[in-house]
Amino acid sequence: MERNLSEEDKYIEAKKKVENIKGFYGNLVAFILVNAVLIFINLYTSPSYLWFFWPLLWWGLGVLIHGLKVFELLPSLGKDWEERKIKEFMEKEKQNKNKWQ
Repeated sequence: MERNLSEEDKYIEAKKKVENIKGFYGNLVAFILVNAVLIFINLYTSPSYLWFFWPLLWWGLGVLIHGLKVFELLPSLGKDWEERKIKEFMEKEKQNKNKWQ
């Protein structure tokens, strides 16, 4: 799906991608720091029950999905999917307007 974009549009898209990558790295750093603290707290207060595993697992899954989306390795949520959905919604809206005229 080829789109003709002006230089300004290309800049805006590139800036958005950089912001998404920056957001992912912020999420990753928070994940590492918070979970390190949780592991320390868990091992210090109740080493017989390892509860730190649960937030590590679920937040880690979220970070993984976030990374796959940001780096466009999750095809179902990539740019092509977004473009198809936008066109689909625009077509539905167009049909709904024509239905009542």
